Amino acid sequence: MRICRFSHGEEVSFGVLDNLDDQGEITDNSIIAILKGHPFGEPDPDGRVIAASAVKLLAPILPSKIIGIGKNYADHAAEMKSELPAEPLMFLKPSTAVIGPGEVITLPNQSSMVHHEAELAVVIGRFCKDVPRDRVSEVILGFTCANDVSARDVQESDVQWSRAKGFDTFCPLGPWIETDLDPSDLAVTAYVGDDLRQSGNTKNMIFSAVDLVSFVSHQMTLLPGDVILTGTPAGVGPIVSGDEVEVAIEGIGSLVNTVQRA
Repeated sequence: MRICRFSHGEEVSFGVLDNLDDQGEITDNSIIAILKGHPFGEPDPDGRVIAASAVKLLAPILPSKIIGIGKNYADHAAEMKSELPAEPLMFLKPSTAVIGPGEVITLPNQSSMVHHEAELAVVIGRFCKDVPRDRVSEVILGFTCANDVSARDVQESDVQWSRAKGFDTFCPLGPWIETDLDPSDLAVTAYVGDDLRQSGNTKNMIFSAVDLVSFVSHQMTLLPGDVILTGTPAGVGPIVSGDEVEVAIEGIGSLVNTVQRA
């Protein structure tokens, strides 16, 4: 099931998206069954159906917090000239960094070296704490695409990463949440224009998505809608004003954003 969040006129709603084409793209035949309220628990359609082509897709969730995981692919750690972490390396991004598909990544004046980072994102579906690995599936709503945009020069100058990864627009999410997905073996790619920058697979994570949900839940309480970014494969690189960035994940779809200087 694909859960989306969208605007139609002045109304913002969640819905279940259906009838995509073979490439997972929206067509004139694609429809959205509108849900009552939020998507947590058993989805409850309100009986209305709308053409997907008639709405604007938004970020599929507005999390209370975004937990990022650094250096979770060995090839990325190597390109950053870093040692592999002994346990997941956590950082936080603010909810104000979130934007949706088609929205603009704004390059801040404080940085001249902003990079893309294609990542699988886990969306939490229920209040949880201290989740054992064998019960992780019970607390996941689904998965979406993410771009952990990072001001690399700021990251290098600061002792910690909050500023470098926390600028407004630095967490594109979307285009929807896929609820029926095995996250253990998925292709992850990033294009800037026609240039393939990143090409990895979640099977090469140091810590799996299941490992990460369990680990993070032992450090802090997770709320419905919270997002865990699972790390990025090698190939991160600069984005500049005028670029179009596409993050694609097998089984989910493509998240496309343009870039402009503030």
